[in-house]
Amino acid sequence: MSFIGPFRTISSLILASASPRRKTLLQDLGLEFEIIEAQVEEQPRAGEKPEEFVRRTACDKTGAVAREKAASWVLGADTAVVHENRVLGKPEDAAQALSVLQSLAGQNHVVHTGFCLENVKEQVSVSRVVTTEVSFFPFSEEIAAAYVATGEPLDKAGAYGIQGCGGFLVERIHGSYSNVVGLPLAEVIRELLLYKVITPRPG
Repeated sequence: MSFIGPFRTISSLILASASPRRKTLLQDLGLEFEIIEAQVEEQPRAGEKPEEFVRRTACDKTGAVAREKAASWVLGADTAVVHENRVLGKPEDAAQALSVLQSLAGQNHVVHTGFCLENVKEQVSVSRVVTTEVSFFPFSEEIAAAYVATGEPLDKAGAYGIQGCGGFLVERIHGSYSNVVGLPLAEVIRELLLYKVITPRPG
């Protein structure tokens, strides 16, 4: 028997992101949606705090698609890994990935995800920022290099994937696990239910 998620989509829903992780998180809940990748610049502005940056970028992505699809509900998100007030993007190469991982070993860092849900026709636009604190155990350079050699860190912000084999680096988290993956599900589902975009499947 194939798995059927606990929710179903009852209004037109668009995910304004090409992230395979966000796609999987929503699909695993049983949701049906269209994917339209928003083309917006994802660079912090001068003096912009990481929390402000992810909220603004999420809203920019959502708005760019929502203006073209006015009758649909559009969900956009942006995630930043932050250590010592520095946003850690995707590493450019293996050497940079190794450097980032070494800086995080035995340290705490935070993951901020901003998300926005918008429907132009209904004149609704809501956005939130969810923060999770992540602690890595004090691993050696040899361990970091072995992980980099898997190739997994190279397309991940902060140079690790908590949902992949990189989960072994994580000693503990405080807050939403799915937020670290890329979408804070409890908060997103709450909004989708509130605006009747989705509904629980009958038992």
